[in-house]
Amino acid sequence: MTSHWGSPDDIHVVILAAGQGTRMKSSLPKVLHPVAGRPMIDHVLATAASLAPATTTVVVGHMAAAVRERLAGQRGVGFALQDPQLGTAHALQQVEPLLRGRQGTLILLSGDVPLLTGQTLRGLLAAHKAAAAAVTVVTAVVERPYGYGRIIRTDGRIARIVEERDATAAERRVREINSGIYAFDLVPLFDALRTIAARNAQGEYYLTDVIAGYRRRKRPVETLLVDDPGEVRGINSRSELAEVSALMRQKKNEELMAAGVTLIDPATTYIDPDVVVGPDTVIHPGVVIQGQTRIGTACEIHANVRIVDSDVADRVTIHNFCLIVGARVANDASIGPFAHLRPETAVGAKAKVGNFVELKKTTLGPGSKANHLSYLGDATIGPGVNVGAGTITCNYDGRTKHPTVIEEGAFIGSDSQLIAPVRIGRGAYVAAGSSITEDVPAGALGIARGRQTNVEGWAEKKNKS
Repeated sequence: MTSHWGSPDDIHVVILAAGQGTRMKSSLPKVLHPVAGRPMIDHVLATAASLAPATTTVVVGHMAAAVRERLAGQRGVGFALQDPQLGTAHALQQVEPLLRGRQGTLILLSGDVPLLTGQTLRGLLAAHKAAAAAVTVVTAVVERPYGYGRIIRTDGRIARIVEERDATAAERRVREINSGIYAFDLVPLFDALRTIAARNAQGEYYLTDVIAGYRRRKRPVETLLVDDPGEVRGINSRSELAEVSALMRQKKNEELMAAGVTLIDPATTYIDPDVVVGPDTVIHPGVVIQGQTRIGTACEIHANVRIVDSDVADRVTIHNFCLIVGARVANDASIGPFAHLRPETAVGAKAKVGNFVELKKTTLGPGSKANHLSYLGDATIGPGVNVGAGTITCNYDGRTKHPTVIEEGAFIGSDSQLIAPVRIGRGAYVAAGSSITEDVPAGALGIARGRQTNVEGWAEKKNKS
């Protein structure tokens, strides 16, 4: 008798991601195309993780190195190589060396089905265990079943699954489809896979043939019909990619509005799944919020703003046409319009960043202002500082970036250049139009500009010549 190790309650997830995705017409592997800001396979992995599986294996094939590289940081994810790609049963066979001798339940997912929920997976697992089934198939009833395998039933029980290319005209009229998502009893699975032959139009080894084989051997085969067919929708083309992305964004927007966020026009608001937004925040049309961004309560984000991987606190106003990437904005601050906050920028409480101001790796202290037409890079700016229009921190000498420090309460006059490294002391003033190359002590006035000379009568002489 064969011995098996591991617990009968163990869950092993396998994700098929070896296909070429020819209809995408892309040099990028299909499963790496982004859906709502993340590669579609990331969504599948996140859903799989909700089961706390003992193992997670991704079957790679086409452009395997690129998929491995993208998922290299995912903890607990192993890989199996399918080369050549000879069908779904052949793909699952490549996992046998990794799972040989184990027992429990194998959950099979597709890397191009990103809308599947953890709730459905938990329902699948519960139904599979309750029936003590050899295999449980997730199915859906759809209006347009073209391209999907059909569920063929006898006396109400699943008898087999027939692929589109191999179906008769009558079978093609069946609207119940195979989602490609299964729960298998792991112990007999790989022996069953070895009995499959490639007797079909594609010359491939279909995993669906396991169903008919189990039925012949009187093994229990069950199905789980999902309520929402969209949840098991696969992506095989650019148009389907756009449609699924829209569904995911719509779901996210509905969740936010249910939690107290106002979206003026949800159809033109693009918010990634991992974004957090507090209640009473108002988001205007054309806003894109991506990555791991957190937005606080009672903020107002005006039209055509993009925010990426940033932390925006409470009661912040972000005016039109701002770009904020990798930055932190504290309570009651005001940003824009037309402002650019680059990575490692921190804007303090009640600070103001105005129109056409760019901050890069800069801290702008509480209550400080940079209202117009300025570039502040590699700068540490204390509280209560006024930065006049047209101010530039000249932080780069062609080889190295240098810091600028502006201490509390300083006043920088308009059209000034601060040539780093330089420090402007507490309460100091810089006269408008200055090019400051040396430190300005606390409380001092720094002036660095040529003396004005007026030549009387010059214009009259010029006009006569």
